[in-house]
Amino acid sequence: MTAPLDPATARRRFAAVTFLFWLPVGLYLPAMVLLFGERGMSLAAVAGLFAVQSLTVTVLELPTGGLSDVVGRRTVLAAAGVLTTAALVLQALGTTFWVLALGVVLAGTGRALSSGPAEAWYVDTVQAHSGPGAELRTGLARGNTASATALALGTLCGGGLPWLLGLGPDPGARLGEATAGLVLPLSVPALLGAAVGVVFTVYALTALPEPPRPPATVRGALRGIPATVLGGLRLGGRNALVRRVLLSAAAAGTALAVIELLAPGRSAELTGAPESGALLFAALACGGFVCTALGSHCAPPAARLTGSGERAVLAGLGTGATGLLLLGVTVPWSGPVVLVLAATGYALVYFGLGVAGPNENELLHRRVGSAGRATALSVQSLALQSAAALATLAAGALPRGPLPWLLAGAVLLTGALLWIRRAGSGATAAPAVPAPPTGDAVLPPAGDTSRVG
Repeated sequence: MTAPLDPATARRRFAAVTFLFWLPVGLYLPAMVLLFGERGMSLAAVAGLFAVQSLTVTVLELPTGGLSDVVGRRTVLAAAGVLTTAALVLQALGTTFWVLALGVVLAGTGRALSSGPAEAWYVDTVQAHSGPGAELRTGLARGNTASATALALGTLCGGGLPWLLGLGPDPGARLGEATAGLVLPLSVPALLGAAVGVVFTVYALTALPEPPRPPATVRGALRGIPATVLGGLRLGGRNALVRRVLLSAAAAGTALAVIELLAPGRSAELTGAPESGALLFAALACGGFVCTALGSHCAPPAARLTGSGERAVLAGLGTGATGLLLLGVTVPWSGPVVLVLAATGYALVYFGLGVAGPNENELLHRRVGSAGRATALSVQSLALQSAAALATLAAGALPRGPLPWLLAGAVLLTGALLWIRRAGSGATAAPAVPAPPTGDAVLPPAGDTSRVG
């Protein structure tokens, strides 16, 4: 059997595959809401499409996480790349609600397939090389930094391309005329993202070696998923620290959903046109993702500075909540000072979530083993996506103004407050023990049942 990759190589490949997956998302993010609007969708319809994607992820999170634990990380990542590429093509070219809905369903399926295998591959590889006590936080932080960097570059390019296509001789208008309105300037970032999706798929298949698994038929793989899924469902019920991680993910999902839904429209209102609104939102989103990358890079020092990963999570989520509340307070006002305060709040949200994420995941990985690792990450993503779906519907139904922002800030603040007792106790996560052959993701003994709060 081939020796496992050394930790430095594993970190580089984990960062690369993470970057390639999130770059297409960044390319499409600034234009998505505005493109749907150009196709005739109301804000309520757009909120409905977002909710469909989040609910698709919610339904498929645990089965796809279990699939990764049964058939392997590489295969599931490749499938995620294929579906994401198809979704981007449909969303770029779709002109009716049902075609766009199919696109978001495929995107949600791809997101569910991708939420865990790459990180699980990295942790498996490092622990196979250095043992169960291997240092994980640095690599997890680099993965978060890579995803945030990809989103920053993607949003900058994705917001700038439609604007550039409208300059000079207006090649964007000619492109629309040549395709009978099928390809708009706002469609181009998604089509470019689809090309990157092909590169991601090839890289996942060629650069992520993993130990051979027992030959698996479709029936055998499906038969192994339920036991792994049941282990994932028990994950939060048997350990208070894991419950805090899951509730924190839900709080973060609420905050991000509100920002992603409301910020593009607000940008278009300020500039007076969809294309320039996409450019403004791209600049804001790029700055936010840069702050996430910076926060993720600072996650290991934050844990050392505060004394533990738990305290670093508390500090990160508290910082993010402060930023979101600041955004809500500034919505009714205008002027240079208010714009500076709003930009500061926006930066604080993403920086705080960047600090919290790697520290949360390092705590989670100390509680799970290889047989249930992707499932555990899927449970975490399930919490985030479920909360995001509910928050999207709520924010779309609430009146415009500060209320949606303030409510999201209150939810994120609640997520931070969950860590006060844990951080004050100075407790640390117990090391994981080998996973049982059933695929049970819950590794601490059943007696470890301290309560939240």
